[in-house]
Amino acid sequence: MIALTPRLLSVIAPCRNEAAFIDAFCDSVLRQQLPDGWDMEVLIADGLSDDGTRDRLLERCAHDARIVLVENPGRIVSTGLNACIARAQGAVIARLDIHTVFTPDYLARCIHTLERSGADNVGGPWVAQGTGPMGEAIAAAFQCPWVVGGARSRDQAYEGLVDTVYLGCWRREAFARFGLFDEALVRNQDDEHNLRLRLGGGRIWQSGTIRSVYHPRGSLRHLFAQQQQYGYWRPFVVRKHGQPGSLRQLVPALFVAALLVSVLLLPWTPWPAAALLALYGAYLALASVAAARAAGSWYLLPRLPAVIAAFHLGYGWGTWQGLWDVLRKRTPAQRFARITR
Repeated sequence: MIALTPRLLSVIAPCRNEAAFIDAFCDSVLRQQLPDGWDMEVLIADGLSDDGTRDRLLERCAHDARIVLVENPGRIVSTGLNACIARAQGAVIARLDIHTVFTPDYLARCIHTLERSGADNVGGPWVAQGTGPMGEAIAAAFQCPWVVGGARSRDQAYEGLVDTVYLGCWRREAFARFGLFDEALVRNQDDEHNLRLRLGGGRIWQSGTIRSVYHPRGSLRHLFAQQQQYGYWRPFVVRKHGQPGSLRQLVPALFVAALLVSVLLLPWTPWPAAALLALYGAYLALASVAAARAAGSWYLLPRLPAVIAAFHLGYGWGTWQGLWDVLRKRTPAQRFARITR
């Protein structure tokens, strides 16, 4: 057992092959303005990087004792997070992401919100900021309630209880009560942990004062692949708990199923396919206008229908792939068993 330090914050972050970003991440974390009397350690789990990330981390560790390299032979996010938690000495644990930009008071706000809310896990809204026209369109769709089913995690103004939260900051005892991250999951390990926390009587709190910016995928191909992976792991969470984290997570799969059924009916009648495509086309037009208006960038409008469709079709198709493997009691597909962000 590790003796915990009451006013020590343990920052945990998994990574693999992040040589281009690891220095900027370390610099941003070390610039965090903690509350008076608090100190921190930064535990970074390297998943067998082969691009020089490990060498950069070793150099950073040699120059600043607060940075600690943690071995992650499992290579995936969940094993990396658990390896960091096992080494953490702080009474408070905050997860950060290598590709997210945090305001200088991010960690201080996490600690303050944890104390005032009495919740077991706290975090801020998930705010996306894209690079280039396609990246900006993806970010605009990512933030639009019409696209993500009204998820409160994207609402920058919301303050209160939520079913899941971006990244997270916990009291150490939360992991003793609710367990560590499920190492069988390559994706959705955070959603599953939050679901387990809520089912166990825990509380999750979101505060708009905890601010960060996430950089999403910059191409339709990468966006579709990312959403396919998110969808693929959803049935494995449902199998474990008998329910999804939220009903909105099942909608893309239902849409893909309806689309496939309407295609199969084409030899007999074209009307189901025509009606479904007409309805979805109208939805895409309205959702694209809403996303472009909210982003204040009308030039994104021509790209948004394809972006929104990539979100839904990727997630929905991935969900059916995962369900097929669950029903056949197969080991999760190896094409999805690599560390991803």
